[in-house]
Amino acid sequence: MHSNLHIITGNKGFVGLNLVKYLNNQDKEIKGISRKPSKTELSYKTLNLEELNKAKSCIHLAGKAHDLKKTSEDSAYFEVNTDLTKKLFDQFLQSDCEVFIYMSSVKAAADEVVGVLTEEVTANPVTVYGKSKLAAENYILSKQIPENKRVYILRPCMIHGPNNKGNLNLLYSFVSKGIPYPFGKYENQRSFVSVENLCFVINELIDNTAVPSGIYNVADDASLSTTELVKTIGNGIGKPAKVLNIPKFFVNILAKIGDVLPLPVNSERLQKLTENYEVSNSKIKKALQKELPLSVKEGIKKTIASF
Repeated sequence: MHSNLHIITGNKGFVGLNLVKYLNNQDKEIKGISRKPSKTELSYKTLNLEELNKAKSCIHLAGKAHDLKKTSEDSAYFEVNTDLTKKLFDQFLQSDCEVFIYMSSVKAAADEVVGVLTEEVTANPVTVYGKSKLAAENYILSKQIPENKRVYILRPCMIHGPNNKGNLNLLYSFVSKGIPYPFGKYENQRSFVSVENLCFVINELIDNTAVPSGIYNVADDASLSTTELVKTIGNGIGKPAKVLNIPKFFVNILAKIGDVLPLPVNSERLQKLTENYEVSNSKIKKALQKELPLSVKEGIKKTIASF
């Protein structure tokens, strides 16, 4: 008798809220696990075998996000991203629960990508965030998975969706205020994943017993250059974006000044906006043998429409 109950950690986060709604629409029952549980939720302390035995899947989204201000202690990342995952996974292995999905990140594999990132890459994260995620992945992979269980490690690239602009925020404010985008000279390709496509993948993995356990990148089908992204945002809000082709030499000088003075552009931001980060999704698509519901541009437009 297969249970229709699914346990989700981090159910109040951006991905969690979207996933709960998505799975409810697929007639799946959800139990959230939270640090500060409401009456309908479990706490990490009360999650035990009895609870896990009732569930078909355990989807572990909870984690400590990458801290751009760099104020966090390194140990905090390992406590949340690594140790909590180990504990949950150990319980899962002892339970009757069938599917374990761990939300890792492409940053567990690489901070910079040359060419296209695939699952075959030798992981070499630079940030503590990436290292703590990879440590959890390695722990999961070190265990023998029982015959009747399936375990998936997902590495999404930059996730966006209604009410979460992520890095799109800065670009959105450029376009909506009519400020020209100054980096037209830079040709880059970046992958994104809309939260709807991510939820679709998770739902498929729960249901499809034919998909082998393992690591899967999650990304939309096509990548976009930041310039195309700016134009897509402009089309989405009905305000054609202005793009300037300032010579890179000048842009670099501006960014250096921005490192010292409070300009909207500094070296880190310039790098973020103009770097290449292309992620292949062919392994997951081949495994699911299905197309993703949203194209990259449809996904971006849906996100922009929610602002």
